[in-house]
Amino acid sequence: MATDGSWRNWSGEQRCTPVRTVRARSTADVQDAVVSAAADGLAIKAVGSGHSFTSIALTDGVLLDISAMDRVLAADVESGLVRVQAGISINRLSDLLGALGLGMENLGDIDVQTVAGAIATGTHGTGASLANISSQIRAIELVTGDGSVVELTAEDDPDGLRAARISLGALGIVTAVTLQCVPAYVMRGVDTTESLDAVLATLDERNAEHRHFEMYAFPYAQRALTRTNDVVDGPAAPPSRLQTAVRQGLLETGVLGALSEIGRRAPRSIPRLNRSIVRMAGTSVRTDRSDRIFASPRHVRFVEMEYAYPREAAEPALREILATIERRRLPINFPIEMRFVAGDDALLSPAYRRDTAYLAVHVYRDMPWDPYFRAVEEIANAYGGRPHWGKRHFQTAETLAERYPEWDRFQAVRQRFDPDGRFANAYTDQVLGPVEAVRSAA
Repeated sequence: MATDGSWRNWSGEQRCTPVRTVRARSTADVQDAVVSAAADGLAIKAVGSGHSFTSIALTDGVLLDISAMDRVLAADVESGLVRVQAGISINRLSDLLGALGLGMENLGDIDVQTVAGAIATGTHGTGASLANISSQIRAIELVTGDGSVVELTAEDDPDGLRAARISLGALGIVTAVTLQCVPAYVMRGVDTTESLDAVLATLDERNAEHRHFEMYAFPYAQRALTRTNDVVDGPAAPPSRLQTAVRQGLLETGVLGALSEIGRRAPRSIPRLNRSIVRMAGTSVRTDRSDRIFASPRHVRFVEMEYAYPREAAEPALREILATIERRRLPINFPIEMRFVAGDDALLSPAYRRDTAYLAVHVYRDMPWDPYFRAVEEIANAYGGRPHWGKRHFQTAETLAERYPEWDRFQAVRQRFDPDGRFANAYTDQVLGPVEAVRSAA
């Protein structure tokens, strides 16, 4: 939060100046904030770490900071069920779970997100047989538009739970979640570079062979960095502080940041710089606690778009994106990331009912991203792609409704929990439609 009362997200591009900011520590605090906002005729939006690239958290009403709601409320080690406050960050949660001998089945590569923020936007990791983070939820506590508290479970309110698991913050303020955790495990992560053609020719085999597989294709380079993470027996062998400082501070931040800045100042050098990055990447091997293998630091600022494609579209869609970059000589100095997840049944999940390949594109800070992202979105549209709710896109409710078979079921839950649009903002109006319009259509 800036000294002038404004708020901005991690990338610095999204900002708002709310009427007031409220910092909640409990469900009761959230209820009070919602009731007070309603009395004043104001919208209210929750914020956590600000790692979404869209305007999903912005409001000129009440901004509710839930980052202090960061406790584990209950844990059953035998069943693996753990109830946590929704503002807990993934890295704090992972440390607390580790102390209990537990872990998450799968995670994304950013661990500073709050649990509520991660599930609201459909955050995912990679693993062809594993679904997104929201699939690990067994119950959600939600404060609705009139300040009431509801507990959503598959037994008592299956539609409510399936809607709230990926809700864009449009149903209410999530205050607690119950997660299905697993016994703690150690993974071996291997990063290396290979021929792009060789990787694309063996995607099915790599996904079958490894629990987690992803790749980064560098424009203009014809090479890819591959990352495989697999469960191993034996103790963790974390790198020393010096090794971590060298890898994260010098290589992942210093070199990448310096070369990205050179590319921003001299766009014609980008093809040569990308080939240099691939040559320098080499091979690295790590063996550590699972969450530490999943997580990657994000010190170099960028803007991102990510689409969920049917899995069979992974190779042709990636090749079209790379060909578009080269044909239009776009100055793209970040790789295209490809990850794989299993389908799930959350009503607004980008991986709803289909095995999915995610393709994420990035643009370094202060460089033009609009032409590139629009070109990528045209390709995604042709394959029936669904946007990641926390990443940049240009879709609207009209273009999205047909991509989600249970769109109307989500809207019915939205009407039930927030009939007055207390949790709406410009983003939800754009991608879900205004509450009033949805009510009229119903």
